Amino acid sequence: MRCDGIAVSERPQISWKEKGELRTALWRSEAGVPPPKRVVIADDRITADVAFRMACEGTAMLWRGDFQNARQLLQAMGRRAEKKSGKPAPSAAEAFNLHRMAQAQRARTLGMLLVPFAADHGVPLPRAPDVREACAEVWGPGAETSVASLRELLGLIGAHEWRKKGVPVPALGERIHPHYGVFSPVRGEYAGLVAEAPLPAALTGSRAFDIGTGTGILAALLAKRGVATIIATERDTRALACARENIARLGFAGQVEVVEANLYPEGRAALVVCNPPWLPARPSSPLEHAIYDPDSRMLFGFLDGLAAHLAPGGEGWLILSDFAEHLGLRTRDGLLAAIDKAGLQVLGRTDVRPHHPKAADSSDPLHAARSKELTSLWRLGTR
Repeated sequence: MRCDGIAVSERPQISWKEKGELRTALWRSEAGVPPPKRVVIADDRITADVAFRMACEGTAMLWRGDFQNARQLLQAMGRRAEKKSGKPAPSAAEAFNLHRMAQAQRARTLGMLLVPFAADHGVPLPRAPDVREACAEVWGPGAETSVASLRELLGLIGAHEWRKKGVPVPALGERIHPHYGVFSPVRGEYAGLVAEAPLPAALTGSRAFDIGTGTGILAALLAKRGVATIIATERDTRALACARENIARLGFAGQVEVVEANLYPEGRAALVVCNPPWLPARPSSPLEHAIYDPDSRMLFGFLDGLAAHLAPGGEGWLILSDFAEHLGLRTRDGLLAAIDKAGLQVLGRTDVRPHHPKAADSSDPLHAARSKELTSLWRLGTR
């Protein structure tokens, strides 16, 4: 038997004892976390100290109390999970690795507070909000009882609100509505670069490619600038649906075609844009693929294929932050060498400083690198 393309027998189950009976339910984790092996029942009587200690020891707590009390308990556990290192890391790369390790440990600990779901995705707890629509957007139609971490559920709720309200993009003059698991365009400076860069002369009467379109934001910007034909590629199922929905909502369906492809579509274009993940590191969960690019595979794949997909006189626009360089994860010489190896030359570069709050947050463990960060649009052509 199969459901949503996945064999039911392959779906992870979570088990626990309650009132002397062994019970099981479907385990849900969009982050790919396996079901906890030790599960106890918890309610409003448990203290934050006890809950945090149990979570640190690997014991999950399936909540049977008031939903809003569970949220407060999770916040209290989060405060206990905030551990500040007494000494600075010896290098930016080490600071980055320690930061990721701390984030992963915090996620594991806070993920030990669990909530139940009815077959229709409703949460059968006092004062629980109606989360059925938010869950259905991510999980599909409900069919059986399940369990997930409260932390992931709150992420689903937040993503649902962003999807409804949208993210304002000043360069577009509109809102982009990100789906769960699709990188949200909250850093608008890169959109401004694409909105303002001079279009190549060869683009007149030709077409453009948007490689790895995500929400469809760059394809929409090009359409707004009057580019008549744009092919936007994506391989992630959620991103494909998200981009198509945004393009249709913005009224650009006549100019933009969103297609499933790994990097390039067939043919050539006078303009090829790409905004790959900026950090060459391994994602710790499926939800991090838009942030981390293992071994810079997408970046180098874009560069290596660009010359073969550019029309004569065309340009490739690479939108990339130098944050990885300041972290010691990539060098500028290495990037320039990859551009040269691909048979390309740099035609120009436009830089902008980030506007997001972390750039000015001196308490951020990566502040030293963030304070130097520039986001750039590299204009590339064939040699």
